[in-house]
Amino acid sequence: MELASFCSLRAIFLFSCALWIMPELTLAKHAKITRHYNFNVQLQNVTRLCQTKSIVTINGRFPGPRVIAREGDRLVIKVTNNVPYNVTIHWHGVRQLRSAWADGPAYVTQCPIQTGQTFVYNFTVTGQRGTLWWHAHISWLRTTLYGPIVILPKKHVPYPFPQTFKEVPIIFGEWWKADTETVINQAMQTGLAPNLSNAYTINGFPGFLYNGTTKDTFKLKVKAGKTYLLRLINAALNNELFFGIANHTLTVVEADAVYVKPFRTNYVLITPGQTINVLLKTKSKAPNAAFVIAARPYATGPAAFDNTTATGLLEYKKSSVSNTKTKNKKLRLLRPVLPKFNDTIFAMKFNKKVRSLANARFPAKVPKTVDKHFFFTVGLGISSCPKNQACQGPNNTRVTAAVNNVSFVMPNIALLQAHFFNKSKGVYTTDFPANPPFRFNYTGTPPNNIMISSGTKAVVLPFNASVELILQDTSIIGAESHPLHLHGFNFFVVGQGNGNFDPKKDPSKFNLVDPAERNTIGVPSGGWVAVRFFADNPGVWFMHCHLEVHTSWGLKMAWIVQDGKLHHQKLPPPPSDLPKC
Repeated sequence: MELASFCSLRAIFLFSCALWIMPELTLAKHAKITRHYNFNVQLQNVTRLCQTKSIVTINGRFPGPRVIAREGDRLVIKVTNNVPYNVTIHWHGVRQLRSAWADGPAYVTQCPIQTGQTFVYNFTVTGQRGTLWWHAHISWLRTTLYGPIVILPKKHVPYPFPQTFKEVPIIFGEWWKADTETVINQAMQTGLAPNLSNAYTINGFPGFLYNGTTKDTFKLKVKAGKTYLLRLINAALNNELFFGIANHTLTVVEADAVYVKPFRTNYVLITPGQTINVLLKTKSKAPNAAFVIAARPYATGPAAFDNTTATGLLEYKKSSVSNTKTKNKKLRLLRPVLPKFNDTIFAMKFNKKVRSLANARFPAKVPKTVDKHFFFTVGLGISSCPKNQACQGPNNTRVTAAVNNVSFVMPNIALLQAHFFNKSKGVYTTDFPANPPFRFNYTGTPPNNIMISSGTKAVVLPFNASVELILQDTSIIGAESHPLHLHGFNFFVVGQGNGNFDPKKDPSKFNLVDPAERNTIGVPSGGWVAVRFFADNPGVWFMHCHLEVHTSWGLKMAWIVQDGKLHHQKLPPPPSDLPKC
């Protein structure tokens, strides 16, 4: 009898506990918070390389403020333009499911926010967690207008890697002494390449290798025997970068806000637009040394480039006892030896190491069959100079960039508005070529005619179509790596290789099991990459090279994804405060 009573009481107690705990679990699983941010676009005087200049910032900060959310949260970000330039903000890598109006590229999903105007970006972070970033998406304003986005997992959901002691965003940039709007405007007038940057930066600072910049150095102070999560973001305008820390090994655990199979490396290759999370395990005891953090360019093209190195310092915090002993001792300074600027072999090997977890918790939902096949050449060429303009290329020509020999011309009103309201006439056409106009030895001797056509052309995709896209570099003017970014989607990198893509042999080698899932991928210099994705997000989506000079020259295009049949497969109407052109 006593035993029965005890069992009954125990059952009641456990049931009561369950009732008390379950709402907590439910709340932790389903609670969604709306997070508000105010972004005031304003000019700010900043001194770098011993020179003070006025730059465009958010809230006077450079780099800009960090946006933090949890998976499932809604972000409401009010952007007020107080500078004499038109502005838009792109939330790079955010899927924007059924919220294309908030994606941000000027004249693609919205007209720009004009001086004195305000626009509220309103979107929900769905099914994503990790490191992304935001940046201006008009002209070259993203030179200084950028910052990190940190998407934490839902509450009580752990990372699929060991717990870290601290998380540190490390964002790479590029710095010009000159005004970058003037730099690109002059280049577009002459038809030649723009002037090079003067420095690279780590968290806004160039480091001690540049003249007079000893104080302008980012310092990462760490404790011995700890593991740090470094959130790497390449916000540089025109250069892919190698990154490393002297005498320390990094473990890659995430790329473009998607967890990956962990792998150890001494160096990381990161293209503009990409984000990579790495674990840094510090030494078990604080050494009597400081370690240089370095970032320098990976450059494969024929043009000149800024061949300098940004530096920071990794310094160990020491106990008060050891501090007293080493107070007057100068720390040894150890430097990393990064790969050579044109190390294409390292680049290919590194990119092939990036693999999805592809497990039950984080599956890789790769399209196994394909509805729509596309083969896009990406590269440079020349075009005739516009009327009433003198270009300095041969025979009054200018350098141009193209996809499938089409250099994209930006419209005067936003493509998404024209599409949504069925007013495409005179704005864009839907005859973007699925293949190049003619075949040639893409990575061999260029054809005699390297003139490029132009137009505002898009590809139309039915909702949820499975797409395979081959991106092929060309050697016209010179082979070069092109980091291609697709808005509104993640894609799976199912294959990559050197030379020309072979449609008979290469598909059999595609990885359909655990390919990398990314939003930006470097098309190998003199090579190709194959990606697949589901067109499950209605709207108009920009795809472009994230080397800003190539985007300016026309290496961009747009995908139009039609609405699906069901309510949740359709794009809602635009917000009432959407800027007007």
